[in-house]
Amino acid sequence: MSKYRMRTAAIHAGESADPLTGASTPNLVLANSFVVSEPQGFSINSFEDERPFIYTRWDNPTVKVLEEKLAVLENAEDCLCFASGMAATTAVLHGTLNPGDHVVVSDVHYAGAAELIRSLKQSMNVDSTPVDTTDLHSVERAIRPGSTKLIWIETPSNPLLRVTDIRAVAEIASSSGALLAVDSTVATPIATRPIELGADFVVHSLSKYIGGHGDAIGGAVVGASNLLQSLRTVERIYFGGVLSPFNAWLIARGAATLPVRMKFHSDNALQIAEFLSHHPKVDKVLYPGLSNHPGHELARRQMTCFSSLLSFSVANGAIMASRMAEELDIIHYAVSLGSYRSLIYWLPTDEMLSTAFLLDDRLAAKYRESAGDGIFRLAVGLEDPDDLCEELDRVLSVV
Repeated sequence: MSKYRMRTAAIHAGESADPLTGASTPNLVLANSFVVSEPQGFSINSFEDERPFIYTRWDNPTVKVLEEKLAVLENAEDCLCFASGMAATTAVLHGTLNPGDHVVVSDVHYAGAAELIRSLKQSMNVDSTPVDTTDLHSVERAIRPGSTKLIWIETPSNPLLRVTDIRAVAEIASSSGALLAVDSTVATPIATRPIELGADFVVHSLSKYIGGHGDAIGGAVVGASNLLQSLRTVERIYFGGVLSPFNAWLIARGAATLPVRMKFHSDNALQIAEFLSHHPKVDKVLYPGLSNHPGHELARRQMTCFSSLLSFSVANGAIMASRMAEELDIIHYAVSLGSYRSLIYWLPTDEMLSTAFLLDDRLAAKYRESAGDGIFRLAVGLEDPDDLCEELDRVLSVV
């Protein structure tokens, strides 16, 4: 399937017509267990690489369709799906790290992952060092020879939209004997394929753009088969964070239209970012598609589109957040991103620095330099961008 272009692969990878009915839509297989034609082992350890479908916590045909589709889209050997993006994140961390190991991690990235990585010191005796991964010298200085086993980056980052050079960090990881994991949820495989740039793991929250409809929770880890093998047994089967077949079916349905949606997401976001950049009530806009973004040139080289997440700041942001929650209509005041609906949420800096990130003074100052007292995170949907601009102008322009 890799011989086909992205739009074709998104529709057809992992799928085939049902051999009994001829149905062209993938089946939704809700069975917990499967009838086998001959006696099989009772433990997952009874099997080598190949095994029939036996129990849905081990494998499920509907989940397998999604995994094969995502592996093709990422141009990777293998994919494992999990019950959520956080379950996928946890699988990589627990599956690759041991007591005494060390992680170099983006100082600002998805809050749930940031909090989890920081908690590993207590739960696993794993140290972590947060750095601004757009500064390659900082990444190199943070490496602890012999103990740094993983570098974790997110690009573009949530919520500051920083862009990290994946290929360059992959070279640092390789030379130090560490693995590189990239949270590519914001980019999606339509914009960036980190495996092609040297990453070992790619993590996605499938609840976002890949699912695309805001109605299913899921996660995925993509990478080489040998790296994913232990995650398949221990982190998924034993820990049990499996993706439900129904959610897999919903997400695979969304993935089929991902290339088309990402074009409109990105086009809409660029128009709105440019509109906000010239709005008299807006102080700053963070979006890698803007030419004044510090990571713009890297984003142009590393991404085929700029996705649809942007952040912006205004004076008296907390007051404006209350106004938005009350007065916005087509833009929903809600968390998350990647839906066909536009979503916006206020992220106060003091709260983010005291809960999600806990940065030292230097890194906290860099965060404040970008975010001020707080930023609005806007996940631009598929509505008409002129309607979105008019609604934002109506709310922002109230004296």
